[in-house]
Amino acid sequence: MSAIIRLARHGAKKRPYYRIVVADKRNARDGRKIEQVGVYDPRTEPEKIEFVADRLADWLGKGAKPSLTVSQLIKRSGIDLTQQAEGETQPAES
Repeated sequence: MSAIIRLARHGAKKRPYYRIVVADKRNARDGRKIEQVGVYDPRTEPEKIEFVADRLADWLGKGAKPSLTVSQLIKRSGIDLTQQAEGETQPAES
């Protein structure tokens, strides 16, 4: 199974609201998802972009590929996935 991180459209007609989900790339855009890792609301001012950073880093570490739009949203949100990955691999100091 190859996983992809992409947008799933929700909301009413002409009022889009997106969930950022991890899904099998063979499933439909709004079809079955594996996990929700964030939300994107383009209608608010400023745009609302929220990620669950540790889950996003975990899925990227497992090989899930973000869509072009999601990769741009990750850059715009300013989260640093390298620190998340480093924090998981280093043991906690006592």
